[in-house]
Amino acid sequence: MNYEIVELKEKTAAVLTARTNNASPEMGAVIGGLWQKFYSEGIFNAVPNRTDAYALGMYTEYSSDENGDYTAAVGCAVSDADGLPEGMRAIKIPAGKYAVFTIKGETDTAGQLAAIQKLWQELWGMDLDRAFSCDFEEYRSSDPKFADIRVYIGLK
Repeated sequence: MNYEIVELKEKTAAVLTARTNNASPEMGAVIGGLWQKFYSEGIFNAVPNRTDAYALGMYTEYSSDENGDYTAAVGCAVSDADGLPEGMRAIKIPAGKYAVFTIKGETDTAGQLAAIQKLWQELWGMDLDRAFSCDFEEYRSSDPKFADIRVYIGLK
């Protein structure tokens, strides 16, 4: 699987969060529920101080590695965390080195979800020197028929 290595500066994200783990039968519902709330309740459009129009899916506050509990988060990057909608909190995306994987092309929402799930399955089997501090998906297209998704995996 192709990827590039990039250095990122620290960012702040305004997010909705929940704890889960990859072995939980509820994991998909937990993460899906965050996305549902984020869009169906108009939270995405209500977040002040957004730095761009991208939505973020984040995985942070790992208890160990991909087998332990982590915080799943859905939100967007902000320049300032003041005035966040109720239920949101600020999380830092740490500065550092990240492996970046790209999913791009014409596909519907179900195809995008399948591509993300496949990418994560392949990532778990890769020999990356992961930091397990923060990983995130950046959804760059608002068109439900076109994917432009970047997946950032924090490295040591």
